[in-house]
Amino acid sequence: MLKPEAHPTSETETDSVPVYRNLLAVMVSAKHVPNQTSRRLRSLAELTHMPRLVRFAARMLTGSTYVLLGLDAARAPGGRVDQAAPTLATVRTFIPLPVDDELVVRGNGAVQVLGGALLMLGKAQRLSAVALTGSLIPTTMAGHAFWTIEDPAIRKQQRTQFHKNMAMIGGLLFATLDQR
Repeated sequence: MLKPEAHPTSETETDSVPVYRNLLAVMVSAKHVPNQTSRRLRSLAELTHMPRLVRFAARMLTGSTYVLLGLDAARAPGGRVDQAAPTLATVRTFIPLPVDDELVVRGNGAVQVLGGALLMLGKAQRLSAVALTGSLIPTTMAGHAFWTIEDPAIRKQQRTQFHKNMAMIGGLLFATLDQR
């Protein structure tokens, strides 16, 4: 018969998952457990893998978005350069940036590609989430400044895009708190 592990000293939920998984394995393998209970316990044991699957899906969905958006900006910055110019001029009063706006836009795209790829791979997740947050804030301010637009329909579209980016930033901030 399997022996359950000693309970870890940490009280976090993720630290206790191996203990419960082993206890479930002991109970499921016991011969006196009826079939229906055994099936329920097996499905409960499978649920302990859910956080890992959710993390994987979250990394893939979030990271791939930044890889695609970053590739597009790095390859063909196009109108993004003119759109970013006023924001970059303001930022330059606080932070020394290259004078070439196109280079800054392409560099921002490269940061998004690298940060998104690292996030997808599960490598340096906190660092990549911080870098992506730092990249997305000026991108959002430059690209979706809805408060400067007069046309109500376009203003509404840009406000929606602005808030979508705010939600993405919120998700990245959650990723900086992830313990794994």
